[in-house]
Amino acid sequence: MSEQILMPIIGTDSVENKEKARESLEKARVAHEKYLLAQRNSDLQEAVEHYVDAVKYDPTIPETYYRLATLMWEQGQISIGTAIEQCKTAISLSPKNMDAHLYTGYFMQLAQDYQSAEKEFKSAISMNPLTSGRPRMILSQSILQKINTQSGTYKDYVGFLYYFLTGSIMLAWDRPTFKMLYKNMTKDVSIFSYNTVGKFLERFKMYDQAEKLYKHALNTTNHSEYFYNKIGDLALRSKDIDTTVECYRKVLEANPINRDILVKLATILQTYYPENTEETIDCYERLLEFDIDTAQIYYELGHLYMSKNDKLNSISAFKLAVDREPENPFFNNSLGYAYAKAELYDDAIEHYQKAIAINPDAEWTSIVCQALGSIYAENKGNVEAAVSTYQAGIILDPNNYDLYIALGDIYMADYDIDKAIKAYCDAITLNPEDFRGYSKAGIALWEKDYLEEALVAYHKAVELKPDNEYAQNNLGILYLDGLMDAEEALEYFEEAISLNPNYTLAYFNAGRASQEMGFTNDAAHYYQMAIDLNRLTEELEEEDIQERLHSLFDV
Repeated sequence: MSEQILMPIIGTDSVENKEKARESLEKARVAHEKYLLAQRNSDLQEAVEHYVDAVKYDPTIPETYYRLATLMWEQGQISIGTAIEQCKTAISLSPKNMDAHLYTGYFMQLAQDYQSAEKEFKSAISMNPLTSGRPRMILSQSILQKINTQSGTYKDYVGFLYYFLTGSIMLAWDRPTFKMLYKNMTKDVSIFSYNTVGKFLERFKMYDQAEKLYKHALNTTNHSEYFYNKIGDLALRSKDIDTTVECYRKVLEANPINRDILVKLATILQTYYPENTEETIDCYERLLEFDIDTAQIYYELGHLYMSKNDKLNSISAFKLAVDREPENPFFNNSLGYAYAKAELYDDAIEHYQKAIAINPDAEWTSIVCQALGSIYAENKGNVEAAVSTYQAGIILDPNNYDLYIALGDIYMADYDIDKAIKAYCDAITLNPEDFRGYSKAGIALWEKDYLEEALVAYHKAVELKPDNEYAQNNLGILYLDGLMDAEEALEYFEEAISLNPNYTLAYFNAGRASQEMGFTNDAAHYYQMAIDLNRLTEELEEEDIQERLHSLFDV
């Protein structure tokens, strides 16, 4: 069955249909009662079918909606959010129906929306205050559950006592209901006692004793959901993440719709077990059933799908987040990133621009400008737009080092060397300890034939990051082609090769330096290595290397 069968199906308003509805409802009640007594799945299925028939014949009977919702939710055929909606349908059909309000409050309580649940229970009480023992006791139990699962306020404690005492008095002549509620209340009071002592021990940092108490409570109260939660929280406090995850999983075994635990577990899995994306995704998908913070949940799902390189689902999730909060800059930025990864650059540009226009924080927005500028530069070939975007980012955050580097790169690609040099020098001024500015400035200075300045820049780059093979190789080129010092150049090429044994260009340059020094065998070795590697890397024209290799042995 699907959730759609709970929707009212309007039939003909005939006496015959109403009679059929009453018959179906009575059959459903009998099957429902059998199920409650024997817990046979066949009785449950029969009850569901008759309730559905009753809705089809007469969609104006409120009882069919909340009872059908209860059974279908127990079977896992509908979400708790759908169950609440169906109970609200019953209220809309009969606003004075006390049971409709009680069932609605019950499902809201399960969803841990205690404020809304109390509102429904109080509505049931107000319908007949003098005979409201049952809703008062149910409300007191809800308040106690709230105290047990959340931090109860003074008002909550007073409310619990008031509704419990007044409900108890009114239930004096309603023995069956009183016995049922007494049984549930006894369990909650027992939990309350363990909880009170446990909080005392925690307050005085007696965590081992608190954990032992909660483990004892697991056996004596048979309320695993609550006390596994407490043990998991203690384990998290002591950074025992494996135990925390295990306890939270136990809570969900007892109650798969515990929203707080789903949030906790999803957060911990994302933080400490980033490779466990499937379980984290499952937590968030179950949280969607509560229809609370759905935009944020879709946002988290988008990142999880992105970590799996699932571009389609990532876009879908981020898009759902943006649909719910179109003015959220972070959602728009992430959707733009997802589109960019899928090479849908026009869509990416649209959402990056939206995020920038909202501009929640200058420093953050400057980073978005950098992402947008790179799309204009690398994917759209729009140098003017890229430059404007980078400059806008620099205005927002003049301390964004990467933006100056990106601006210099786009000028270099456009062969506007003077502006490139200025951008790289601005980056060096901003952060003189980052080797990238010197390395890139060295290339630009060499292009302008500023040999001495280029040497200074590259020596500084190598000094700051001696394990960067590209800086070592480029410094060697300056010595070989600029100063004609093949011996000094060879040292830098060999260092680049030692840092990266698969660096094709460094082998080629080492071959050139060796050839200049008359070391024919060494040059031949380096050229041959360059040829072999180039067939994999395709960095160079193989013909050029072959010509140099053959020239070594020309008479």
